Amino acid sequence: MAKRILVVDDERRLVQVVRGYLEEAGFEVVTANNGREALFVAREQQPNLIILDLMMPELDGWEFIRQHRREKATPIIMLTARVEDADKVTGLELGADDYVTKPFSPREL
Repeated sequence: MAKRILVVDDERRLVQVVRGYLEEAGFEVVTANNGREALFVAREQQPNLIILDLMMPELDGWEFIRQHRREKATPIIMLTARVEDADKVTGLELGADDYVTKPFSPREL
């Protein structure tokens, strides 16, 4: 059975590009376009990995991590345009496992 990855970003075009690369690599992909929807999808779909944007409507990535970590220890890769060291450290302290900045190469991800 293929590993399931949740891709969360409010940029729908980016979600589709990431989804395409991951599916080509053999992963099952589920998506969400904001943090609130992502919490629901994560609970329902039980992904093996979450790729998460930080700047989203309704519930940002920081709050998603806080809430999700109360329930699960799913690995999280932050995928964001925020490049400040303080943002990286905050994300990692909240429980993210890695940090990839936009723009990125699909191979890096």
